Amino acid sequence: MKKAKQIIASTMLSGAMALQGTVAHAQAAKPDESIRPFKVQVSDAELANLKKRILATKWPKKELVGDATQGVQQGTMEKLADYWAKHYDWRKVEKRLNALPQFVTNIDGLDINFIHVRSKHKNALPVIITHGWPGSIIEQMKVIGPLTDPTAHGGTAEDAFDVVIPSLPGHGFSAQPAVLGWNPEKIANAWITLMRRLGYKQFVAQGGDWGNAVSETMALIAPPELLGIHTNMAATVPASISAALAAGKEPDGLSADEKKAYQQLDFFNKKGLGYAQEMGLRPQTLYGLEDSPIGLAAWMLDHDAKSYELITRVFDGVEEGLSREDILENITLYWLTNTAVSSARLYWEAFQVAKGGFFDPRQVQIPVAVSAFPDEIYTAPENWAKAAYPKLIYYNKLNKGGHFAAWEQPAAFTNELRAAFRSLR
Repeated sequence: MKKAKQIIASTMLSGAMALQGTVAHAQAAKPDESIRPFKVQVSDAELANLKKRILATKWPKKELVGDATQGVQQGTMEKLADYWAKHYDWRKVEKRLNALPQFVTNIDGLDINFIHVRSKHKNALPVIITHGWPGSIIEQMKVIGPLTDPTAHGGTAEDAFDVVIPSLPGHGFSAQPAVLGWNPEKIANAWITLMRRLGYKQFVAQGGDWGNAVSETMALIAPPELLGIHTNMAATVPASISAALAAGKEPDGLSADEKKAYQQLDFFNKKGLGYAQEMGLRPQTLYGLEDSPIGLAAWMLDHDAKSYELITRVFDGVEEGLSREDILENITLYWLTNTAVSSARLYWEAFQVAKGGFFDPRQVQIPVAVSAFPDEIYTAPENWAKAAYPKLIYYNKLNKGGHFAAWEQPAAFTNELRAAFRSLR
């Protein structure tokens, strides 16, 4: 009997231990949803290597035309290289980045880096702002203060935002995906998870470029917490216009705004899509961008005609919305994080699931606000925006600014967000 009791006790103990082991395994397998502080730390050796590579650039022969029709001009690149190697100081932006509350959290197996600044004002509206390519979190740094602390920047306490600025997967300090599938829809779901993880019961979203694709996809998912979105690169091109662009015949009867938008899109489709086609079809081929800082810089400058013209003027010594430091901060971030190819893969991922053109309306059914900057890839006309967004709550056509609106025109961008979301507070 005693032996039987020992056997039963032993069996019960073994079962309990097995149960404890199962519970421990389940606990260990639970995803880590912690939010961890993050600081930028770049070694002196990395910066010295960058300078060495810039100075060792093997230059091609100068272009054979007097304009940018053959691509980024060598004169611009030589001025950029000289300033980058001899005058630029990464430590300045590193210090500014580290003065901001930065974090990392794991979502769907990927570490996502983000800036998160809470306003001191009660009832601040949370907004998640998403950059595009070749942008980064650096693009939005100028608007953090005005958005979170409006009373110190010409606004009222009622204009206050809590600001969340994540780096897209494969960009900046976010991890590079090791599996397929990180397309705009997956990123949109990750951003919804991020805002919920931060405890927000209501929020809005903002974006341009890929940031618009992600924000509009968030709107299509339509989580109950998402009140509305704002875009500075709206997807509003009517099907008739897309067909005319494909046929190469400008329609008759276009208004002045529609005609400008058509001509902008026609120019972009014919002369400005080279980078997107290569990254969408063969991103892994771009090894040279990871090996040559000047190769990377030229690739990033050749994004759209108006921003390239602006950058050229800046390196010619003209004061613009951007400075030489602004431009080199962004390029250097891509270089130091080795994200030239991983960021390009977002185009490939998006192309795999794309239905229609990048600017085709997605039939977003929640409130949408549009800011139309004149030097964007195309300046969306108001009637196109009204047709694309049944719940258009705000539209404004500005007289200055381009693709990198928050970066180039931070005051105007700040005012746009304040006005755009005022009715949703």
